[in-house]
Amino acid sequence: MRAPGPGGRRGPRRGRGSRGGRDSGGRARGAGARGRDRAPAGPGRAGGAARRRAGPGRRGAGRGRGRGRGEPPAPRRRSLAPTRSLGRAAQRPPPLRAALAGAGPPPPSARAAARGRRRGARGQSVRRSGGGPGRGGGSRGGGRCPGGRRRSMWRTRWDAGILKAEALALLPCGLGMAFSQSHVMASRRHQHGRLIIEVDEYSSNPTQAFTFYNINQGRFQPPHVQMVDPVPHDAPKPPGYTRFVCVSDTHSRTDPIQMPYGDVLIHAGDFTELGLPSEVKKFNEWLGSLPYEYKIVIAGNHELTFDQEFMADLIKQDFYYFPSVSKLKPENYENVQSLLTNCIYLQDSEVTVRGFRIYGSPWQPWFYGWGFNLPRGQALLEKWNLIPEGVDILITHGPPLGFLDWVPKKMQRVGCVELLNTVQRRVQPRLHVFGHIHEGYGVMADGTTTYVNASVCTVNYQPVNPPIVIDLPTPRNS
Repeated sequence: MRAPGPGGRRGPRRGRGSRGGRDSGGRARGAGARGRDRAPAGPGRAGGAARRRAGPGRRGAGRGRGRGRGEPPAPRRRSLAPTRSLGRAAQRPPPLRAALAGAGPPPPSARAAARGRRRGARGQSVRRSGGGPGRGGGSRGGGRCPGGRRRSMWRTRWDAGILKAEALALLPCGLGMAFSQSHVMASRRHQHGRLIIEVDEYSSNPTQAFTFYNINQGRFQPPHVQMVDPVPHDAPKPPGYTRFVCVSDTHSRTDPIQMPYGDVLIHAGDFTELGLPSEVKKFNEWLGSLPYEYKIVIAGNHELTFDQEFMADLIKQDFYYFPSVSKLKPENYENVQSLLTNCIYLQDSEVTVRGFRIYGSPWQPWFYGWGFNLPRGQALLEKWNLIPEGVDILITHGPPLGFLDWVPKKMQRVGCVELLNTVQRRVQPRLHVFGHIHEGYGVMADGTTTYVNASVCTVNYQPVNPPIVIDLPTPRNS
């Protein structure tokens, strides 16, 4: 049997057997041909081994066997395009199919596209061994584009865009939609690598927001949240920890408070009745008598003189809603913050203490027109967007929604929805200290953040709630 040469002629061939018969194209085989060395045929079921051995300048089977004496070995040409003999596994990326095996059957459009690609692969394989007008001219390196460039199905198949399109097409409808929407939402919510919090649809009604998220997501139920017992005042501090003593809403009633041992004092606002300079001086003297290494203070809605915009509007009013405050002259309250000489005062600002990044903000949802009040929604969200990521301890005067913000008398939740989303989704501090709602005194946790309502005064302004002690491991870089 003679294998086809470059011009289609058959040359002498060396073989061992004397078996006859016909090949797959119906032509007779000589006695010297072996059963596995069949000549390639036209567009029939040609074996992969025959196609590998057939080619210009090569005679016989094997690697170089059957060459004429003195003839140089013909260069081996191998195409990266999959052939029929390699099976269907070579025509599709195994990792992609394995990953999407449990995704269910693909849509008809994807199935039809895959079928067309497989047929194209078979057609190219046949043309490589056949030849003829418009077919590949007998080349084994794949078909040619009209411009003469050789094309490779394998290279096109592994194109990143095609793989992503196939992954989306093979996913069930719901998963495919979620996959694409997740990328869209991620691109919308991230701006320069930072997560963007949007105004919640239930922002104006915190009680309704709490009910919705609690019923549909269980957001405020165990095991997502739980009540926490504060550290006893007489408990020894673990080595390598920093002890924080948290208070809030003292309202110039600091004399009966028994302050425990600690390293850092945190006051979450409302340390006066109206923010009068005399009250601020008294509070500063009390701070000076405490032995804590650091004392960090923010203002609350009762520190009226600390809110310069509020004071400017108050003086312009015809009636005196706060008579003792509205009678103050601007020079008496413009620098009222400077009276706090025994502490670190934070107002939309940050400080690092013992390796802890601490941020303080006095704003809260509108509450009967007091200081540092803002409407719910975008106005408050703009203030919360000032909180940098990576903060360890967050101090705000008002609580987030669902955490120690229940007002039993009115049967309402009064926490801020945007503050909750900012804390849980973006900032995720280790400790969040606040007050404002005297009825919400206590400690809660959600697995990431510990929430402390440190209101010392009750709803009747009686300073009976003891300070809350929290121990946190000191950062190693402190």
